[in-house]
Amino acid sequence: MTEATGTTFEWQPFLTRWSEEWADACDPDDPLPDEEEAARQARWLGFAPASESRIAALEQRLGRRLPPSYRAFLEVTDGWRNAGEFVDRLAGTDKARWYKDIYGYGEFYELDEPSSSGDAAEGTMWSRALQLDVESDATTILMDPMDITGDGEWAVYCHQVWAAAPPERYASFRAYMEAMYREFHSLRADDWEREFVNDTTRALDVVVEEAWHEALSGEYERAKAALEEPAAFGRPRGKALLGQVQLLLGEAYADDLGTGLSDEVRAQEYPPEPANDRDSGVHLLHVGPLRDRDAPFRYTAPGPFGAAVEEARELARWGDVDAAWHTLLAALPRWQPLDPTHLAPFGLLQDFFLGPLLTPERSRELLSVPRGPKASAAPGPGPRTKNLDPGGLAWLADREEDILSDGYRFVLVEDTDPAGLPARLGADGNTALHKPKTNWDARDLLPGSGGSSTFADRPLVSVGRAGPGWSFAFDGEPPAFDSMRFVSPAASASHGTRAIVVWSTPAGEHHPSAAFHLSVAENGEEQYAFTIHGTEIQRTGDIPPALDPDLFHSPAPGGTAQTTDDAGRTGEHRALEAIATEFGVSLPRFALSRSDCPLHRFTTRSWSRPPRPGESFIVVGLEDMSGLGE
Repeated sequence: MTEATGTTFEWQPFLTRWSEEWADACDPDDPLPDEEEAARQARWLGFAPASESRIAALEQRLGRRLPPSYRAFLEVTDGWRNAGEFVDRLAGTDKARWYKDIYGYGEFYELDEPSSSGDAAEGTMWSRALQLDVESDATTILMDPMDITGDGEWAVYCHQVWAAAPPERYASFRAYMEAMYREFHSLRADDWEREFVNDTTRALDVVVEEAWHEALSGEYERAKAALEEPAAFGRPRGKALLGQVQLLLGEAYADDLGTGLSDEVRAQEYPPEPANDRDSGVHLLHVGPLRDRDAPFRYTAPGPFGAAVEEARELARWGDVDAAWHTLLAALPRWQPLDPTHLAPFGLLQDFFLGPLLTPERSRELLSVPRGPKASAAPGPGPRTKNLDPGGLAWLADREEDILSDGYRFVLVEDTDPAGLPARLGADGNTALHKPKTNWDARDLLPGSGGSSTFADRPLVSVGRAGPGWSFAFDGEPPAFDSMRFVSPAASASHGTRAIVVWSTPAGEHHPSAAFHLSVAENGEEQYAFTIHGTEIQRTGDIPPALDPDLFHSPAPGGTAQTTDDAGRTGEHRALEAIATEFGVSLPRFALSRSDCPLHRFTTRSWSRPPRPGESFIVVGLEDMSGLGE
């Protein structure tokens, strides 16, 4: 909110406005020091203009011509009061002097490998800078005659002792003063005891109102650019609206939205305060009911959009993140802001199931959808971002995710809801799913102590939907495939339906040959199976032509058979494509590979047979190791 004519900055109207707004913001009942009281009465924070002779004398004393913006400033006022929160007075022609660095900051901040021209100047400017602060609170304002921009301006550095950080750099004296004017506004805007309204704030609030409508129209980039100045001036609503855009773009945190949000918006968009934090001050900005710290946040909203959120959460709960996103996107035009401080349903970011869906690309897509009062004349949104899941099974062969570095195994069951899988596969008669957990938190469910055995291979599997009519149980960290002890769970899982089991082990240090197994069962009986292990193929039953293992077992140059070629796991890739096509199944890559995507889990019955008479096994526990057993 500064005035300029052409390329020449007009200091007089800028400083006059600042002075008058400062005087109006002063509490008449709060006494000021004599000099400040005189400034308030005069409505002028400056002094008389410096004459050309005084400016020339200063330049002669310094041995340098002053930079343009500081020189033009002196022509309007020979010094300045209240230049920021911690600078009571800036130097005019009589007080500007070279900095002597008596505290040795130059040595302290010297950079061995500067990353920019500003960094390069930082370590040495202390010994050559012009000091401008006359009265301040542990704050030093320095102007570096060697850090010069193209128009001859000297960079200004503001060093605050208590900040324990290098000084902040401004490109010119003008840039520094404009920043201090914004700081003055920002500090007054947060004053709850005294209303701060003037022509500048009113003009900024008009910009905020227009930007709000632009944002609701989907023009979030233009709105973001417009909101930056009001936010820098501390306009509470501007900061809140800009913060919502930045939050969705991953450029801010939830606590950065300031005080401009209404209580109603905070209650809807923020997780309720944990009960055991209610006296700690951790979530002072949160309002609404208290909750258990361990209870996952479930975002809610009124109206049709809130109903879509519930539907999308149920889809995401079983791994169908693309359908969940499309459900949210289709309902987004019906989302309504609670009030003028509300710009988007940013609380979705913290939803336990839906938060992981809001990738940076999808957050931008959310912001670009016209919504609320701006959605009536807009066409319904169509998919714009790519699906998070590629569909099918072939992505498993890419080994792009760390969770698949040791291979994978899974069971697919037809005509069975995911919640029904424990009844078919659960260990020890367990028929219930664990509460949803992320991949990281699910480690708490792994066996702790009491021992397990090498034959009791009971994996903790995640569950979800595997395409129309199918459910999956997936293990992304299996041991190496052991054809001598493996017992396919397909038969036990297939009573009254069909079940598919796939197990893939890549070649590694302890298993030099890769292995790939498929078994298919129906109504409790295995129909067919094959295992490709190194150069060998084992097969049973009547295998459909499309799943003939010879199609996936290509000879390498020289006649040696292998399951992959130089292009990388080609045989496995073809096998997975064929299985997906034959049965119309898929697995959700996003939900299975992301550490923050929660899924239900349960422990299955063993995938290995018990030892036969005469065979030995090792029992291993966390607290002791037992020896060989028969």
